Amino acid sequence: PFNKEDNRSTKVNLKIVEGGTFSRVLRWESPEKVYKHITGILKTAPVEISTAEAHGVPEGWRVKISNVLGMKELNTETYYPVSKVLPGSFQINDINALGFNTYTSGGVVEYNKPASLENITGRMQIRSKVTSEEVILELNVSNGGIIIDNDLKTIIILITAEQTASLDFVTAVYSLELMEGNVVIPFINGSISLTKDVTR
Repeated sequence: PFNKEDNRSTKVNLKIVEGGTFSRVLRWESPEKVYKHITGILKTAPVEISTAEAHGVPEGWRVKISNVLGMKELNTETYYPVSKVLPGSFQINDINALGFNTYTSGGVVEYNKPASLENITGRMQIRSKVTSEEVILELNVSNGGIIIDNDLKTIIILITAEQTASLDFVTAVYSLELMEGNVVIPFINGSISLTKDVTR
């Protein structure tokens, strides 16, 4: 996830396999914290956590658990991605609670509120280097290379197998910008390494 209050683009290096479909799911956090009180935790694998009210956590979003009594193994500073969203509860596939202590009471789910993507579009360019005039590949919402889903709160970079098969470089650079009306928001940037495909 990336925080909406960041003033500069975050560096993320990508790896693409020639002739393979490339997909990367991104999530955009707002700085606003959300806290939901826990009412129950099952000793299951994966662990299942229930909240007193609708938790509002999208699938794949990261959460932190704290102040739990009984099942104190969950009280860490680690953020875990939610693997499955259920009515009034959610699961965390990364946590096996079968051997944990029994939950007795208390606990809070903490996460950063997802930024609204309602009026957001995006564009991304790949160039051999930052100063290059030639654009190797351009992705945007219109051509399907950038997919924005406000319900799931996801921003997806999608490069088709046909597009990656046409790429011919060892390393290149890219940047992804989000746009809200006339406002351009630098989001992520970095290098791209291209691995040659053996099966073709």
